[in-house]
Amino acid sequence: MIRPIFLPALFLFYFSFVALAQPTQKPPLHGKHWMAITGKPLAATAGAMIFQKGGNAVDAACAMLAATCTMWDVLSWGGETQALIYHPRLKKVIGINALGFAPTGATPEFFKSKGYEFPPEHGPLAAVIPGTFGGLCYMLAHYGKLSLKDVLEPSIEMAKGYPIEAQTANSMESARNKELMKKWPYSAKVFYPHAGEKREAPQAGEIFVQPDLWQTLNKLVEAEQKALRQKKSRKEAIMAAYDRFYKGDIAKEFVRGCREQGGLITLEDMARWKVIEEEPLHINYKGIEVYKLREWTQGPAMLQALNILEQFDLKAMGYNSARYIHTVYQALNLAFADRDFYYGDPYMPPQEPIVGLLSKEYARERAKLINPDANDPHMGPGDPYPYEGKKNPYAALLKKWNNPGEGSRPFMPVHDTGSVAFADEEYMQRLWAGTTSVVSADAEGWFVAITPSGGWIPACIAGNTGIGMSQRLQSFVLDSSLNPFNVMAPGKRPRVTLTPTLALKDGKPFLSFAVQGGDTQDQNLLQFFLNMVEFGMTVQEACEAANFNSNQLWLSLGGTKIKDRQPRPGEILLNGSTPDSVKAQLKKMGYHITTRQRTSGPINAIYYDRKHGTLWGGSSNHGEDYGIAW
Repeated sequence: MIRPIFLPALFLFYFSFVALAQPTQKPPLHGKHWMAITGKPLAATAGAMIFQKGGNAVDAACAMLAATCTMWDVLSWGGETQALIYHPRLKKVIGINALGFAPTGATPEFFKSKGYEFPPEHGPLAAVIPGTFGGLCYMLAHYGKLSLKDVLEPSIEMAKGYPIEAQTANSMESARNKELMKKWPYSAKVFYPHAGEKREAPQAGEIFVQPDLWQTLNKLVEAEQKALRQKKSRKEAIMAAYDRFYKGDIAKEFVRGCREQGGLITLEDMARWKVIEEEPLHINYKGIEVYKLREWTQGPAMLQALNILEQFDLKAMGYNSARYIHTVYQALNLAFADRDFYYGDPYMPPQEPIVGLLSKEYARERAKLINPDANDPHMGPGDPYPYEGKKNPYAALLKKWNNPGEGSRPFMPVHDTGSVAFADEEYMQRLWAGTTSVVSADAEGWFVAITPSGGWIPACIAGNTGIGMSQRLQSFVLDSSLNPFNVMAPGKRPRVTLTPTLALKDGKPFLSFAVQGGDTQDQNLLQFFLNMVEFGMTVQEACEAANFNSNQLWLSLGGTKIKDRQPRPGEILLNGSTPDSVKAQLKKMGYHITTRQRTSGPINAIYYDRKHGTLWGGSSNHGEDYGIAW
């Protein structure tokens, strides 16, 4: 039975005051007609330009996606795109799966023969099929209003030359990235226009020119415009550009450049890949329907955590009290243990038990495992199969996971049982790696949330396309004992961290929100959501509010050895503003604490104020993310 928690009223008042009384560092956005928020100020401007042309929120989101790719905002055109769209006329949420699959020849045996325990994190062998352009075309053709020419116009102008910002320019110049990218001739050509000089990458404010990408984007518009001249429909014309990218001269050059540098992608892989439109998953949390993409993302982990936390009176605990942090941490550990064992590509066998994982009954049983007084370093995956009337085909493997002495790879490494290595910089980079976010909304009722990623710096550019290849192959496992559902196979999609979110209330849009940051994404989005729903914060307050990160999970990115990605039980990252009294209580509960001033990637969100019929926008102060509204 779950024990009730009672805290002194003064203690609760203190935490409520801290949460709600502090002014935000960035003002909230307010809009009546539309709102566009993404990872770079210029990219938000691209979204605003499209709205001014008469586009809807899907058109604007596609323009922002294109601009962030062109600006290398920790992604490029060769990456992957994950989106949720609320369709106001159909009154439903639509999921877009534009994640590439593993190419021909990408097998566990191939990578194990090269000494890898996980696929590589950089270079041509890390690439899945590029999905972002296909996803953009699909969303635009089916749910947008404008032409591809209109939507790509800002990006084409930027590829011709735009003043680069310091973050990206300095990332190019960093010693680690430069050492890698100068090995790849097409990357060196693009990123180091001052080769041989003291600084080889562009300087902040310098006009950064990408002639190969400019040519590629123009070819795509040419394909659309040619189809329109042939009296094709708007949708057919956009898909003609899609075909040129995946089956025409662009595909041929991309594949040639990939394989020249040692990659595996074939023309047949490019032609065979398709965007998948899917029914997203959702649960009801206290009257709010929360939507996530399917279990090829980590998104359902947030839904599982919400189901577990529904069993507790979080508001009574107080915002970021020790009891609150402990309870949310434990719920996340339970959800991520299931993620690490059960999530994978639902479009290839074996079939994931997602019905059981998201059942309220399963959540109630999982919630009973939470010790209110101490962290459990041995939390492992549960057995959801009985909750969908089935027998677990991996019961023996599950038993080994949850009993470290039985000879399989345990969830919690045996050598870490008593002591935990504190978070180091390399580990944190793996935990927080990559991506950006795009959210948009309009007065008609379209709401969009996208978490695109892949092809980030250090990017390996494929031939003379100007397109950086994805690095997402690294999110597969090579050994079924680590996750029987996410073992690499040609044509299969890896389980990714990328996780946009939409929430509805009374069947109408309530929130669109997304964040960057690898395995921390659903941790931070969960806390953002609770900040608004449980603690009454405004959307901007919730974006900036102090939160925490758990390291008690298997990392999805970085490193090529088991030890690089193993869980760190009890390790927690707290915000620097956390009171000493809270830290002391958490230490008594068995936590190993590190602190930082910023404990989240930038959260971007749009809230629909139904009382006034207006839009509120939030964009945290943790990066370069920016929004524009009207």
